[in-house]
Amino acid sequence: MLPDIPKKTLLDQCRRMLLIRHFEERLIGLHHEGRFRGHYHVYIGQEATGVPAISLLRADDLLFSTHRNHGHILARGGDPGRLLAEILGRRDGYNRGKGGSFHTSPRELGFLQCSGVVGGILPLGAGAAYAARSRGAGQIAVCLFGDGALEEGAIPETFNLASLWKLPVLFLCENNGKYGAGNAVGAAQSSTMAAYPLTDLPKAYKIPAVQVDGTDAGVVHETLRENIDAIRSGDGPRFIETLTVRWPGSETNWPVVKAPTTVELAWDVSGAPEDVRGWYRDSDPVLRFMRELVENGHADRGELEAINRSVVEQIAAAVDFAFDSPYPDLAEAETDVFV
Repeated sequence: MLPDIPKKTLLDQCRRMLLIRHFEERLIGLHHEGRFRGHYHVYIGQEATGVPAISLLRADDLLFSTHRNHGHILARGGDPGRLLAEILGRRDGYNRGKGGSFHTSPRELGFLQCSGVVGGILPLGAGAAYAARSRGAGQIAVCLFGDGALEEGAIPETFNLASLWKLPVLFLCENNGKYGAGNAVGAAQSSTMAAYPLTDLPKAYKIPAVQVDGTDAGVVHETLRENIDAIRSGDGPRFIETLTVRWPGSETNWPVVKAPTTVELAWDVSGAPEDVRGWYRDSDPVLRFMRELVENGHADRGELEAINRSVVEQIAAAVDFAFDSPYPDLAEAETDVFV
């Protein structure tokens, strides 16, 4: 279902989802073209979690993300040109080329840390929540992470302290199906986690936890709204697990775009390779969101095509900006570092 928000906001969320999708697809293309090196992870298939969830945050809330952070940054209003420049190691990137893909951390957007260290952001998020409560400014800390993070030893310790101290922190676990989720409405038992479902782990520490369909933007919006309100009111931490079906292009170590996203694909998947049609038809949250916009009378296909064209043009301009940006001077290697 769609979030219960004005049409203008719905269309903006659609634009942000398409921005994330086209950014990631173009990033994959640039790598396959040999225009940059280095590993990266993409957010494709999780857009209906990140966009509605992050839209509910205040401008001064504190965010922590993982190696799959591009979607979170763009959902928060990040500039795709500066993000791509950072991934390419260029001077005009958010961290002047020092963060790269995994560790881009735009402080001006509230991201205190994005990290490729699996699970490492959760204790940092709890610490930021402790500081926020001490300041009394009403901020919350938000940890955005995957299901694999729950295997790390620091996680139970974090849950314990967050619960004991009733910290204003949201733990948002985006389960993309690599370890636990069998489909978007239920989960198969993980081969690496004895806790099943994953919500059992935070519940053991008296943290309210719920599992929802991460491809349903309306359910995500309503669930996050209720839980964020509870956190701000002083009720302590919350844990939300959103279930999605892993994007087929992420089945290998290097992502592959098997069916570039178009508006038409929302209604006709015959143009996609046969082995991935099921995902685009049943599990793609962006295509689902566009279908629901039309079915509920909030847009027609022409409006969606116009939004899509605008986003494609924005991504093309972002690519030009990033590649036009120079590399940092060697002297900058010794600035903004700890010894």
